[in-house]
Amino acid sequence: MTATTRPPIPFFPPDLFEDDRDLLLDVVHEVATDPTQRFILGERVARFEELLRTDLGVTDVVACGSGTTALTLILRAMGITAGDEVIVPAFGCAPLANTVLGVGATPVFADIDPHTLVVDPDAAEALITARTKALMPAHMFSVMADMPRLRALADRHGLRLIEDSAVAQGAVLDGRPAGTWGDAALFSFVQVKSFGGPGEGGVVVTDDPELARTVRMLRNHGQDGVHRFRHHLIGMNSRFDEVLAAFQLRRHPGLARRLARRAEIAAHYTEQFAPLAAHGITPPPPGTNGRCYYVYSLLADHRDQLQQHLAAHGVDSHIYYPRALPHQPAFATATPGGPGGPGGPGAPGGPAVPAVGRWPNAERAARQCLSLPIYPHLTDAQVDRITAAVLSFAGAAAVGSVADASVSVV
Repeated sequence: MTATTRPPIPFFPPDLFEDDRDLLLDVVHEVATDPTQRFILGERVARFEELLRTDLGVTDVVACGSGTTALTLILRAMGITAGDEVIVPAFGCAPLANTVLGVGATPVFADIDPHTLVVDPDAAEALITARTKALMPAHMFSVMADMPRLRALADRHGLRLIEDSAVAQGAVLDGRPAGTWGDAALFSFVQVKSFGGPGEGGVVVTDDPELARTVRMLRNHGQDGVHRFRHHLIGMNSRFDEVLAAFQLRRHPGLARRLARRAEIAAHYTEQFAPLAAHGITPPPPGTNGRCYYVYSLLADHRDQLQQHLAAHGVDSHIYYPRALPHQPAFATATPGGPGGPGGPGAPGGPAVPAVGRWPNAERAARQCLSLPIYPHLTDAQVDRITAAVLSFAGAAAVGSVADASVSVV
């Protein structure tokens, strides 16, 4: 079988939960036939919250509808609102900015470290003003943000620290788990995350009992969970369902094994790709401290040609975030009457996003970042095939034939 006829290796595998098909059907039947008929925020959700709380050693874990709404719940529970600023990375997922705008505050974009692709603490500190209320670093791809420096920075300036650990469940930095460094943090359980499930879901993690109490009310229309239809706050619907809770409870014992397999694949990639920097391909930093191998991303000088080359070899890849956040139309600096919907950037009375110079490292990452398959059920043969495809491209680059590499199949 030639390279062109071998089955392709997908980036988003359609069989992600194939091994859990019977488990999913079982928990759907279990919840559907439970005499209590609690489909949301029932005892399974409570058990799931307690499992994660115990695992992390934190005061409280509050399950909610998604990682994005978890960020919104945290911002609202902290009282961040119009006139406030929140410093966020200039490279990352849209919720880093749109949740801040959603509570009426202003996201201020800090540049990232050029190698780790997480927010640069020095760049963040340079943006602090009297209006800054919080730092919101995000763990990215396979690297946790520099939480010791960011924790010290937040403490030094009296700021809240919101840890976007959506992609980093199971990662540990200096002996401390992701999700436990901030005043509040979150995880996401959308299907492609390290502990993803067949649907949406997230949790808020915190050691602040009052913040947790407020988040619990906000996630369920401002009710306190004791008196139904007594609304203490203007809340929202961000509730966690019992089927997903039951599914995650049953799958949790295999999480460590799946994370270990991801780390094993990443270590192989990095060992093989480390010599390629001279040919314009840079892997993420090696090691396991502060690593979360949710996604494995290379930086490539000729990113688009590398992606074409991989596709010709039957290897699917993915470009995360082809624009830095400040260059997204939704977040671009706006003036009244400019781009933006009602109440959004550019709308009369809506928040404007300030442009504070350029973000060269974020802009470079947006041009060069390419992610490879790293899901735990990749076989060794598939991993070797992905590796060989990248190495063959680098070999072509070394002899000056990058233009031809994207169409050659060996």
